[in-house]
Amino acid sequence: MKNKIIRSRPITFIAGIGAAAVLTAALSASISAQQGDSVVVQPGAPGKPTKKLPNSTTAKLPPSSKKDVEFMQGMIVHHAQAVEMVALMADRTDNKDLLLLGARISHTQAEEIGFMKRWLESRGEKSSMGGMDVKGEDHAGHHMPDKKMDMSDHQMPGMLTPKQMEELAAAEGTQFDRLFLTGMIQHHIGALVMVKDLFASAGAGQDAQLFNFATDVDSGQRAEIRVMQKMLGELPKEND
Repeated sequence: MKNKIIRSRPITFIAGIGAAAVLTAALSASISAQQGDSVVVQPGAPGKPTKKLPNSTTAKLPPSSKKDVEFMQGMIVHHAQAVEMVALMADRTDNKDLLLLGARISHTQAEEIGFMKRWLESRGEKSSMGGMDVKGEDHAGHHMPDKKMDMSDHQMPGMLTPKQMEELAAAEGTQFDRLFLTGMIQHHIGALVMVKDLFASAGAGQDAQLFNFATDVDSGQRAEIRVMQKMLGELPKEND
């Protein structure tokens, strides 16, 4: 009697495997059929039916306003000067905290320049303003400003004047640290003004990517302003 029970178990188990295999195959065929018959559905307005669109239908980017484009083009120029300011640190200061801050600012803003260029190009817009472009890359592949670029004709809020940039380049040590911090605080405040102007313009800032980017710029630069104000207050007095 025991032998019969032992012999019957493998048969039942094998039959179970066969049934599971058949069921799996049937489910796979069903899923494949459903995927092959998939359609693109466009939701209708309230009270209106949905529409079935061709499988070849692709999403289109929402239209951008003139102000959106000008904001991105202007912010590329604005960010480029910040990266240029940080590049002056190399042989002018040994303030470790300032060097770390500068590296973070340069990395963040270089990455954002790349994002803004891609945003503009994907919408068929130029990444330059009036024929001026931000060119070149640093050793990490980040976009860097062209050294020959003249930004005097494209003065965005908070940007340093040519004279301020010359003074920064001529300074060293604590004097450089002070000019850099005061200049970058001024620069960051200008970026906040640009974001405020964007959202104050009718129809602007509605693009989801641009909205997220602009709000990130606002919150990030506000935080860095607080850090720089603290660092500025900790510098030795000019007469010390």
